[in-house]
Amino acid sequence: MRIRTLVPLMLLASASFAFAGPAVKIVKTEKGEVIAGASGMTLYTFKKDKKGVSNCNGDCAKAWLPLMAKAGDKDDDDYSIIKRKDGTMQWAYYGKPLYYWIKDKKEGDVTGDGFKGVWNAARPE
Repeated sequence: MRIRTLVPLMLLASASFAFAGPAVKIVKTEKGEVIAGASGMTLYTFKKDKKGVSNCNGDCAKAWLPLMAKAGDKDDDDYSIIKRKDGTMQWAYYGKPLYYWIKDKKEGDVTGDGFKGVWNAARPE
């Protein structure tokens, strides 16, 4: 195989993996390990959500910002993409929609964990 053919094939192969799963990582906090976005900000789940359905819309979604999926993103083993009420796409972990809490300010903050008894930091299973 010539190098001119090999390089485009390598680029195509790497591009196919670029959209698999959300950009998340595990972060250590004062409350243990949590799932965080690429920026290190903690992600949360909402007890009033149903598997694959977000019930945090309108004003709720202004304080609890959904982890949005981009065009071309694909489901991963543990992560899936759900359609929100407004038609946008959001990441979910084992079917539970994921959100950022607007009051967290830096990596490792977990100020929304336990909020009103319905919000929990997302934890790795």
